[in-house]
Amino acid sequence: VRLVESGGGLVQAGGSLRLSCAASGHTFSDFNMGWFRQAPGKERVFVAAISWRDSPDYADSVRGRFTISRDNAENTAYLQMNSLNPEDTAVYYCAAGSTRTTGWGLRAWKSYAYWGQGTQVTVSS
Repeated sequence: VRLVESGGGLVQAGGSLRLSCAASGHTFSDFNMGWFRQAPGKERVFVAAISWRDSPDYADSVRGRFTISRDNAENTAYLQMNSLNPEDTAVYYCAAGSTRTTGWGLRAWKSYAYWGQGTQVTVSS
């Protein structure tokens, strides 16, 4: 499975960005999809996930501001990010994982076997 993120960039605080993750090489609907982010000098952390059944989950830090979605016909996952603040600055990675993982497991990076190269999001104050 190949994952390619796009949509990152520089935005002012309060602004919005929409990240896309295009998948190829396997049936997209066979995977849970997740978004993680990594700020400089910090660990990669969970942002949001959407199961193969279209059930979303969010980190507390982004709930109410970010929305994850998927379009199985387009083999693409999305992360709509609103009300961005400088603490959201990071490299954002999308990931695909087995549908055997459910619930809280979708928050663990080890639940995902495939990763994109990442896209930089920078929020200026």
